[in-house]
Amino acid sequence: MSRVSRPFTPKVVTANDLLEGDVIYLTEDDTWTRRLASAEVIEDEAHAQLRLLHAERQPAVAVGPYLADVSMGPNGPEPTHFREDFRRTGPSNYHHGKQEVSTHV
Repeated sequence: MSRVSRPFTPKVVTANDLLEGDVIYLTEDDTWTRRLASAEVIEDEAHAQLRLLHAERQPAVAVGPYLADVSMGPNGPEPTHFREDFRRTGPSNYHHGKQEVSTHV
């Protein structure tokens, strides 16, 4: 039985900030951002693996880097999976941090 591989879909490198725990994204200029809209969108599988290796070599900044699927929206990359959308808003057990700020806008 032959196995059919799926085509590569756009990705971003994401992790958690070591000190604050926030979700962070790798940018094209090798910095980390908390804004998904500023993340580097990677459309080539080999390049994605190189970027992930680069992120994994930064344990003093990023915890648990991995590739997350995204699609392009009107304001830049958007998560394609509910888990990634959930990660951006932080814990849901009570309002604090980013959730606290957004409720008082």
